[in-house]
Amino acid sequence: MKEDFLHHLWQFKKFDIANLKTTIGESIQILNSGQYLQLAGPDFFNAQLIIGNQKWAGNIEIHLKSSDWYLHNHEKDDNYDSVILHVVWKHDSPIFRENNTEIPTLELKNYVALSELHKYQSLITQKSWIYCENDIGKVDDFVFRNWQERLYFERLERKSTEIRQLLQVSNNDWEAVLFCMLAKNFGLNTNGILFQNMAKSIPFSVIRKESFAVENLEALFFGQANMLETNFQDNYINKLKRNYNYLNQKYKITEKVYDKVEFFKHRPDNFPTIRLAQLAALYHKEQNLFSKIISSTAISEIYDLFKVEVSDYWKTHYIFDKISILKRKKMSHYFIDLILINTIIPVRFTYEQSLQKQTSQQVINLIEAIQPEKNIIIDRFSAIGIIAKNAFETQSLLQLKKEYCEVKKCLQCAVGVHLLKK
Repeated sequence: MKEDFLHHLWQFKKFDIANLKTTIGESIQILNSGQYLQLAGPDFFNAQLIIGNQKWAGNIEIHLKSSDWYLHNHEKDDNYDSVILHVVWKHDSPIFRENNTEIPTLELKNYVALSELHKYQSLITQKSWIYCENDIGKVDDFVFRNWQERLYFERLERKSTEIRQLLQVSNNDWEAVLFCMLAKNFGLNTNGILFQNMAKSIPFSVIRKESFAVENLEALFFGQANMLETNFQDNYINKLKRNYNYLNQKYKITEKVYDKVEFFKHRPDNFPTIRLAQLAALYHKEQNLFSKIISSTAISEIYDLFKVEVSDYWKTHYIFDKISILKRKKMSHYFIDLILINTIIPVRFTYEQSLQKQTSQQVINLIEAIQPEKNIIIDRFSAIGIIAKNAFETQSLLQLKKEYCEVKKCLQCAVGVHLLKK
């Protein structure tokens, strides 16, 4: 048994509340069980109880055993001086405040029905993938939809943390922040950090000045990503090297990335060379990209912004110094969807938050217009009957799996709570 199950029992009063008594025989009447804030300090705040003939207002602390109070050193923490009731599963030791008065204790195991224990045990018994896999499909649609919205905005908030950090180091330059986030996502999982470090190493003012020539952007991107070190016989690559050396001296760019890009296990269209060439083509074609994205009113307008072709050299190359069959190498619809999900929507969300705009529904409308993602986690959810219809649902499922299922936070999950309440 875990403490979060006891939190669940107390929060939803899943025990016999009619004849509660402390361990020394005083009656307990619950007027208000308190607020479950999951913050530092006691577990439930601002509870109201009648113990014996005395009305109390204060906080509730919950443990598996009474002695855990001392194990966690609560007797030395002023935050616990306001505890009016210690709720435990097993009472094994009296607990005293700093002034030597005993804290009333409720031993909960005496008041919980076996059926509640059986439901909890059934939920947390290991299944083949996630604990609730046999029952998640039975959750009420209204409950599940509301939980999906919360999950999705939790995921957006996590992404917005990184965006706000970039905003601080860029002196609130949203165009520069967008560039760094786009670079990261153009690099995908394998090269994302390297690409972002490349983007951070180039002052965005330089990108603005040199965007008139795609060769200059390519020279900066490839050079700063440590991809022009090898000696090539290729005239175009040697031109990029000369341009890079000139630009490097001109703008006194001292920071550089020393990691090596990864080609292994990538399809040719995802090679880092092609993704950097596409990023250069995008910033050559579109000036003030952030402003255009923010002002767009339809998702089709954003797709149009990303319909760019690589420069002529990369139409016949996947890697340096090796000719391939002619291909325009536009960004696929699926790749633009990934950019929308992981960059455009989080950046727009964070920007609108900074203006204190309430745009939750607009964000949902935008993400719901995107096709569902395809990966092994979404496939596993489909196998147990949870079939995502759009990217809003796939993003919420990814958040559910990572932040709740994998860390066994069933009793902080609306699905787990709903199943136990039934």
